[in-house]
Amino acid sequence: MEYYVKEVIFTVILGIDPGYAIVGYGIINYEKNRFSVIDYGAVTTEAKTPFNKRLAIIYNSLNELIIKYKPEAMAIEKLFYNTNAKTVIDVAQARGVIMLAAENNGIQAFEYTPLQVKQSVVGYGRAEKKQVQEMTRVILNLEKIPKPDDTADALAMAICHAHSSGSLMSLLKK
Repeated sequence: MEYYVKEVIFTVILGIDPGYAIVGYGIINYEKNRFSVIDYGAVTTEAKTPFNKRLAIIYNSLNELIIKYKPEAMAIEKLFYNTNAKTVIDVAQARGVIMLAAENNGIQAFEYTPLQVKQSVVGYGRAEKKQVQEMTRVILNLEKIPKPDDTADALAMAICHAHSSGSLMSLLKK
């Protein structure tokens, strides 16, 4: 059985924390096991805005980010069901337009659970949110934890993808 190591490692990664009121994003460069922050922030929509318009704002904003920064991969939180069905459905719709923006721009999307992100960033799958945010700050050499929290979560998502895509197992292919 022969294996070879892929030569391409994603360098510009767009991390996304999906939502419909706030979509956190973080764009990092990962090269030679080093991180650098390119940009981060949040796309926000007003509560009184019709939902279809909110989805359009999210889609258009993500398109602009992708065109501006040309990420090679997008890491997005895998949706998990909570007790509020309406919230999960609305977040799923927002997530759908985010995935569509990636697909329409030829960006491969990778999904990670909160447990995977915690394990990747902190080394412990049951880490507290504040621990993940602090480790994100340390790994990216930032002065402060990015605000809003959705932004810090998006940066953690991008770090998770960098660690996952750079692991030896992901580089091996039959």
